[in-house]
Amino acid sequence: MIRVAFDIGGTFTDLVLQDGTRHRLVLHKTPTTPDDLSRGVMDGLTALLRDAAVAPGEVDAIFHATTIATNAILERKGALTGLITTAGFRDILLMGRQKRYDTQNMYMDKPVPLTRRRHIVEVAERTGFDGRILAPLDPASVDAAIDRLLKQGIESVAVALIHSYANPAHELQIAARLAARAPNLAVSLSSQVSPKYREYERTSTTVANAYVKPIVARYTADIEATLAARGFRHRMYIMQSNGGLVTPALAKEYPIRIVESGPAAGVLLCAAVGREEGFERVFTFDMGGTTAKLGAIDDGKPAITSSFEVDAKNFRKWSGLPLNVPAIELIEIGAGGGSIAATDGRLIAVGPESAGAQPGPICYGFGGTRPTITDANLVLGYLNPGYFNGGAMALDSDRAIAGVAAAIGTPLKLAPVEAAWGIHAVANSNMERAMRVISVERGRDPRKYAMVAFGGAGPLHAARLARALGIPTVIVPRGAGVGAAIGMLNADARLDTGVTRLLTLVPGTETVMAEVYADLEARLRADLAHLQGSDGVRWLRYAYMHYKGQGYEIKVDLPDGPIADGYARRAIAAFEATYEQSYGYKDPGAVIEAVDWNLVAVVPTAADGIAPLPPREGTATEPVVGERPAYFAEAGGVIRCKVVDRYRMRTDQAIAGPAIVEEAESTTVVLPGDSVRLSPRGNLVITIGEGR
Repeated sequence: MIRVAFDIGGTFTDLVLQDGTRHRLVLHKTPTTPDDLSRGVMDGLTALLRDAAVAPGEVDAIFHATTIATNAILERKGALTGLITTAGFRDILLMGRQKRYDTQNMYMDKPVPLTRRRHIVEVAERTGFDGRILAPLDPASVDAAIDRLLKQGIESVAVALIHSYANPAHELQIAARLAARAPNLAVSLSSQVSPKYREYERTSTTVANAYVKPIVARYTADIEATLAARGFRHRMYIMQSNGGLVTPALAKEYPIRIVESGPAAGVLLCAAVGREEGFERVFTFDMGGTTAKLGAIDDGKPAITSSFEVDAKNFRKWSGLPLNVPAIELIEIGAGGGSIAATDGRLIAVGPESAGAQPGPICYGFGGTRPTITDANLVLGYLNPGYFNGGAMALDSDRAIAGVAAAIGTPLKLAPVEAAWGIHAVANSNMERAMRVISVERGRDPRKYAMVAFGGAGPLHAARLARALGIPTVIVPRGAGVGAAIGMLNADARLDTGVTRLLTLVPGTETVMAEVYADLEARLRADLAHLQGSDGVRWLRYAYMHYKGQGYEIKVDLPDGPIADGYARRAIAAFEATYEQSYGYKDPGAVIEAVDWNLVAVVPTAADGIAPLPPREGTATEPVVGERPAYFAEAGGVIRCKVVDRYRMRTDQAIAGPAIVEEAESTTVVLPGDSVRLSPRGNLVITIGEGR
């Protein structure tokens, strides 16, 4: 099969073609076109197919990762959204949670909801926590609510009634009335988007889904139409936050599932590379043009969280907008190659604002006037101005030096190279702080993990980040500069669903458990109808449980097999084993409650490993192709270091640092005291030395 994957980032769009017949990967990187994203995609696809000598009609599958939903939320550029809720609960989004993310800050701002209070309307109804109808839905109040929203010009509506996770009847009635009166209005029901308890989180998730739904629908339709017009015949799949692929139809209906689309794809690459090199514990480090993303893989599997927050402040829980959807555990910060550096005359600050693709860093020559991390790395000698993006772009060193000097050097009385080092060091410090959150603050010992670094800028910063945290090994995969796109080739189609049903685990509860999972399976089978070739479905069960009296739950993987006599005891054993692994003890005989029940349908579509990159013909055997001056604080300043052509490296040939390894899509910096070798699988493996 011939498969194509593309990931649209804030600065570059990454593309990869996998030819299963000839066992090869063809890579391409092109600037993103923010004014018309599809234009950049099509320009990149044209070049990619030309390089691969493949016609559009020969492509069997297309995979896509996008930040369209994330950006709409972060930039507050979503649809004008209304919320219909139960009478008396109009302010649930404004009140949020009692928890404070900054206890001592008397002027702390709560997360700003995606809709205004004037766009929140109430209806007369009430459902109990057990699903009993306590007060029937008043049709007159529904019509009054719809009238008010239509007069306000609402484009999308979220419906989140109290306890609708236990009984969705009233939400379905409102949806039917909305369809009859305003058939073109986008509608999101909490009982379908996030049928979980905890009303604030469920309402926030549903409103976010409604907020991005029209934008994602238009964007996806445009991409599909453009691909079809260019001769691509087969269906496109979109990456979800949980690391699985989904059809455009489901992405349009539940766009909240693709909020962390691109970052999730990169983690799948890291899992595959970790397995190749014999590492079951891996930290993932993805540094692109706009942001840096950090994650973890435990026991060979990406860490999955049941919820996450968007626009969180300084990684603090409860500081962002909560989204109750499964997602690969990631921390994202504004530290990419295009992140802008500035100073107040005393300190250097880097990010989160980015120069993006337009105007981009100063050295691109596209009109950028403020220095970025990329400019600093060019001044430090790490980047080759004549071989950026494989020579497709020429960087202007003189402009970068002048820009760094004017914005940072002169105010702080530093030479340009010292100012550039300050930018580089501050960016590393920001990423180190984020990596500590994902590692030691969550019980992971960095000394027992390897780091897989990818993205256009990740391999350049990885060694210093690893050295600061005590990570002994850094792996730079082949094609690291387009890692997220390659990661999609390692993804299966995956559908998740879940529901809240509070149940005490005791022998005899198997009947209720079986009913819950039968309902969840029926829901997923309806969604599976959208997937072509959904044979060989693998079902996975998990639940969130706690000891009775505890306020929060832990995720527990449940046993396979029929839910019959004895299954409750097996579930209890699974909980106790998971609890003991997490906290070092268990409480035999204590009452255990299950709160949320989840089911996953996995449809195998992943590639069988990662194909090797094509060999470069006619190259010499000596990988060291020259020297150039570069700044290494570890060696006292600017020194001459080896320049290595990655494509000329021989398997297991070790090269001592300091060295700069160049390839078309990224650059790897090897520090003094470290060494790098090319593994049999084609990955760069850096051994972090003890030199400090």
